Amino acid sequence: MKKSIMITLTPPSRSRWRRFADDLVLTILLNTCAGVLVDLVFGQRQELYSQVVYSLTVGVVAVAIIDGARLLLGDHPAQRRRWRMPLLALGVASALVGHFSALLIGGLVMGDSWPAQARYPAWKFHTVLFALLSVGATMLLILSRERLERISAERGEARARADAVERQALQAQLRLLQAQIEPHMLFNTLANLQGLIERDPRQATHMLGQLILYLRANLAATRCEHIALAQEFDAIAAYLALMNMRMGERLRYHCVLPDPLRAAQLPPMLLQPLVENAIVHGLEPKIEGGEIAVVAAERDGALQITVIDTGLGLPDAAAMDADDSRGVGVGTTRERLQVLYGERASLVLAAHQPHGVLARLTLPLEFA
Repeated sequence: MKKSIMITLTPPSRSRWRRFADDLVLTILLNTCAGVLVDLVFGQRQELYSQVVYSLTVGVVAVAIIDGARLLLGDHPAQRRRWRMPLLALGVASALVGHFSALLIGGLVMGDSWPAQARYPAWKFHTVLFALLSVGATMLLILSRERLERISAERGEARARADAVERQALQAQLRLLQAQIEPHMLFNTLANLQGLIERDPRQATHMLGQLILYLRANLAATRCEHIALAQEFDAIAAYLALMNMRMGERLRYHCVLPDPLRAAQLPPMLLQPLVENAIVHGLEPKIEGGEIAVVAAERDGALQITVIDTGLGLPDAAAMDADDSRGVGVGTTRERLQVLYGERASLVLAAHQPHGVLARLTLPLEFA
């Protein structure tokens, strides 16, 4: 089934009331500083208190009007464009309302009919200009902050969308990898099975049973994003049993999975490419064959799985190159680990002494 990716872009996650309260707090801080600055530059020290009262009143009244209207009218981009000019006109009007409110409220706060500014005409140019500039600067800062929040949210959603696309690509790559592994395995196994049917029917029946176990384990695994480590080991054990029937005494193997780690979670088919590489590139070309061990353990809070073979080993050049890729499976495994876990997971290939290859897979230890 084809899945589509749909991520809805949303405005900043704060509620309208929370944003309104945050805007008022920012307004109080800015206008307090503005009142102190204006008094230091133009006023007299004894008028500092009245100037701060005036500045605060202008800012709070004006921002409460325009910011409240802006949030109530809507925050969708289409709504913001529709109300842009009316809100601009409301901003100018709110600055004037804030100016006259400051004269009235300031007088009440100061215990006088008018505050110190009242000895100037109410329409004195510099006081009205101060109100307009103060409100304009405050709203500009508020809008800039919200724009940055929106851009940050959109970037986060774009990253999430890209990650989702990459995960889908990896799933497709996993299915392709499975399609590459299974026919190769099936053809060889069926060819051996055909010869065994006449020579040794009991052995042929046993091989057919192992093949069914292997296919069932892989089919169930590839339908899930994560599986239990015990399921992965069951699939590997079935695969190794089939290879043992083909290679006979040339292949010896053992798997070690401690009981506490049986329920540990990991992406499906992480081990299959490593085990297949060990056999195809290491043990099958070697006349006397060899041994392969798959061991799971906990190391420093992480899950560590090692696949060790006593085959031909890495070529000299590859032994010096940490990015050696013995077949498409190793490269795919590294890409999957990078996307799913980032720097928390790794796959290391190294020479195993006295001969052979050690593949060490490390990933976070997680349980369902």
